[in-house]
Amino acid sequence: MPVSIDRSGSASWSGGLKTGRGAISTQSGALSSLPYGFASRFEDQPGTNPEELIGAAHAACFTMQLAALLEQEGHPAERLETKAVVRLEKDATGFMIPSVKLALTGKVPGTDAATFQRIAAKAKEVCPVSRLLKANITLEAKLG
Repeated sequence: MPVSIDRSGSASWSGGLKTGRGAISTQSGALSSLPYGFASRFEDQPGTNPEELIGAAHAACFTMQLAALLEQEGHPAERLETKAVVRLEKDATGFMIPSVKLALTGKVPGTDAATFQRIAAKAKEVCPVSRLLKANITLEAKLG
């Protein structure tokens, strides 16, 4: 297994903040010139924005980490679903992301709630995206 792996994403922007347009792409091509702009970020209009992409990345990373930890402890998951809500706020210095709320639902046969909570909490702490973000990351985990 490699010691380090580099992945990349890119963005371009043309024009001013409110009237300009941007495009986001990923190295894999999963996103290719996906449009984003002021309206999709601040006015709840169609299109993507950095916060939802961070949320998707965090949800994916956390869910994979949890699956690995559950399997390591002999509790392979049947199904895990995570939603990450990334909060964007404005303070005196500008916009910031103060928190991410992870909401998890899992189906893990043979696992009790206490074990599930313990392993989910560990996954939240060691997930590489959790470790990257300098935000207050909370977790709501439910067996269901």
